Amino acid sequence: MNLNHKNKKLNVFLELLIVSTKLGLTCFGGPIAHLGYFHKEYVRKRNWIDDKSYADLVALSQFLPGPASSQMGIGIGVLRAGIIGGIVSFIGFTLPSIIALILFALFLHDFNLNNSGLIHGLKLVAVPIVAQAILGMIKNLTSDLKKKAIALIAMMATLIWQTTFTQIAVILVSSTFGYFLYQDNESSDEATLISNISKRFSVICLVIFFMLLVLLPLINSFTSSKWISLFDSFYRAGSMVFGGGHVVLPLLEHEFVPTGWLSKETFLAGYGMTQAVPGPLFTFAAYLGTIMKGWQGGLIATIAIFLPAFLLIFGTLPFWSSMRRNSNLRRALLGVNAAVVGILISAFCNPIWITSVLSIYDFVIVAVLFSMLVFIKLPPWIIVVVGAICGEILSRF
Repeated sequence: MNLNHKNKKLNVFLELLIVSTKLGLTCFGGPIAHLGYFHKEYVRKRNWIDDKSYADLVALSQFLPGPASSQMGIGIGVLRAGIIGGIVSFIGFTLPSIIALILFALFLHDFNLNNSGLIHGLKLVAVPIVAQAILGMIKNLTSDLKKKAIALIAMMATLIWQTTFTQIAVILVSSTFGYFLYQDNESSDEATLISNISKRFSVICLVIFFMLLVLLPLINSFTSSKWISLFDSFYRAGSMVFGGGHVVLPLLEHEFVPTGWLSKETFLAGYGMTQAVPGPLFTFAAYLGTIMKGWQGGLIATIAIFLPAFLLIFGTLPFWSSMRRNSNLRRALLGVNAAVVGILISAFCNPIWITSVLSIYDFVIVAVLFSMLVFIKLPPWIIVVVGAICGEILSRF
């Protein structure tokens, strides 16, 4: 019996690794696009998590600094198979781009892909993926006029005031709207976002997070170790950046280019390559670390920039789960869930649409890709391949 239980556990871990690795090989387009891929794979296809729990995880990842899509992947892994499941999910989703960027830094650091048609095609792929996710979430999370109004306000606010803290403010305000607008709504819906992490372990994770945030700069100021300086810089980047991978790039440039760790040309070459590989944009740290200190530096930089994501998700997920079961907070989360839809629509407009669909030909490609995905129901990897080829062909005319 014990052996059968272990075999079942191993099968769950293996399945989680396979699925997350597939996403790590096919998820292009940045953090918001990744949410679309995750929704299709984990919610619609495999039913590992429902729409409401998925929206709760999205809301939690928006509250926390760091890589939103990676935190989503870790969170889904935790819900599926505990702490080890979160680690396995992260490895599968992140390892492909880490390997690609370390190899690029070692062998191809002079090759710039910023203006590649291939990259433009991959950006176009993100448009139908996110559009499909938004349509599904509109149906499930904005079922009445009040929720639609909250989503509309959230969309307008995040479009007009594009600051790093706007999304947090919108979610807080929307939770207040939800609480007051649904006072008479005594839903019997039970919470489904239940983790296997103990609250004691969560508190330890939060203590470690804040201790490292305070102690690493102090230790760095008393030592000349480049390794400690490297770890400190990337840990602070992963701890203090709201808004996803695109926001961390200028922060890292300011951290390393003026100080002479690497040239601006080398930095931009890595930036171009990061746009071309799947997976989280925070894996740009693997490229930078490798340029500065070899492949060992790439691994250290990757660990440092993603460590806060683990500590914050492990530290907050159990408390978020218990809060989700509270009747008052559940009403507030009706507003939060609606706001998440508005936030995703806002992100779909900017940056995804306005930085991807630049001509009538781009629109035609997006329409074809959307039809292939939604109506013909082809798998996402085919959409990725076709979109990349179309982008490359279009760049030659």
